[in-house]
Amino acid sequence: MSEQTVTNEAVLQVLADVKDPATGLGLVENNLVRDVVVNGNQVSLTFAQIAPQHPKAAEITGMIEEKVAGLDGVGSVTVNTVLDVPSDVRLKGTGNSNIKTLIAVASGKGGVGKSTVSVNLAVLLAQMGAKVGLMDADVYGPNIPMMMGVKQLPPQKGDGGITPAEAYGVKMISIGFMVKPDQPIVWRGPMLHSAIQQFARDVDWGDLDYLVVDLPPGTGDAQLSLAQTISVTGGVIVTLPQQVSLEDARRGLEMFRQMDIPIIGVVENMSYLELPDGQKMDIFGSGGGERMAQEAQVAFLGPVPMDPAVRAGGDEGRPIVVAFPDSKVSQALKGIAAQTALEAGVIALKSAKEKMTISLS
Repeated sequence: MSEQTVTNEAVLQVLADVKDPATGLGLVENNLVRDVVVNGNQVSLTFAQIAPQHPKAAEITGMIEEKVAGLDGVGSVTVNTVLDVPSDVRLKGTGNSNIKTLIAVASGKGGVGKSTVSVNLAVLLAQMGAKVGLMDADVYGPNIPMMMGVKQLPPQKGDGGITPAEAYGVKMISIGFMVKPDQPIVWRGPMLHSAIQQFARDVDWGDLDYLVVDLPPGTGDAQLSLAQTISVTGGVIVTLPQQVSLEDARRGLEMFRQMDIPIIGVVENMSYLELPDGQKMDIFGSGGGERMAQEAQVAFLGPVPMDPAVRAGGDEGRPIVVAFPDSKVSQALKGIAAQTALEAGVIALKSAKEKMTISLS
């Protein structure tokens, strides 16, 4: 009796109904199973993760191994993993740079920790192995350079492009590098639009998996300029639990919806203060961010507790995820970063499918 011959087609067919439990995406359908090689009774293949630190990576690998091992004639299965962040085909106006996804971090009002979330999100994604850029689009309050511990841009190459600064594995640009520390920026809308356009088109970002954009508070020119100049893969809304912050955050959320920008989710910053005895004090109320997310039918990315080390790290140019990586704030932000990346990957994959559907119809 001859030995059963395994084929690449048989491997793909047996995996056709396997879906990512975190996103519902079919692995074969979305080209997340690649490089299938059959050598006798040995099968090897690659599982492409759409985001770093995929929460279900081990479970998916186990599902693949079990399915393929069940084929007649298979003796061993090897599953390799690789990070391959999907490209959002809607992105434009980025010059010679190759930016796969753009994540905009917004709030309805100032003082809620939007820049803190932006900085730590960017640093965490870089720590996870992604190529990351950080654009400080808050031109009226450009504090990203201070929070990242960088005072000036590196020497420019003279080829017309802008070489970004870099810290903690993150490339960054800010109007704060181009004006004196105490100089006020008194600009009308067209100048603001021009600056954001230049940050996107003329900065030599190179290859990026993620460009995180720290937007100014409110719902004005910067947000419109970003959407018109580059497009946005998805938006993250930062709020405090208190009612007045929530009201403004809802406006930011609805602004994204009016501009057809997908909403990745809501972050509730300064959610509570943990006392030395372990009790939690709700300084600004509790649960408001989660309720807002439920009412708006978007994801609640999680609460971030208060910690004086966050403020100290921002002042000293050492983000808390660098200074105190094991703190409760850092652990909360790590979960938020992983979920944000995963949601952005799903949105980008869907954008490519929608473009293909339109072009074929």
